[in-house]
Amino acid sequence: MEIPHETVGEILVVTPLNEYFDASNTKEFKRDMAVLIENHPKVVLDLRQVQLVDSSGCGAFISFLRQLKSQGGDMKLCAVTRPVRSLFELVRMHRIFDIFNTREEALKAFQV
Repeated sequence: MEIPHETVGEILVVTPLNEYFDASNTKEFKRDMAVLIENHPKVVLDLRQVQLVDSSGCGAFISFLRQLKSQGGDMKLCAVTRPVRSLFELVRMHRIFDIFNTREEALKAFQV
């Protein structure tokens, strides 16, 4: 799975093009993201394209956050679509992740 990404200063910005993260693609996504975040403790995950996340997708996001926290880093989410935001609120993931409306807001949050 090719995951579009760029580096803004010392922050890795990842913008998955998948419309969904479920059991059919989460394993591959986790594998490829693990390589990307290995040397980047600060990550912004831009979810503007994502319309559906199931429990395996939620688990992947939590796994990334755990990996980053163990490196002294963090992950911010931005541009979360309404259906995904509703799910995150339902399963209380909005209490685990810092969620921002825009990429710029998420990037600024690392400067504070």
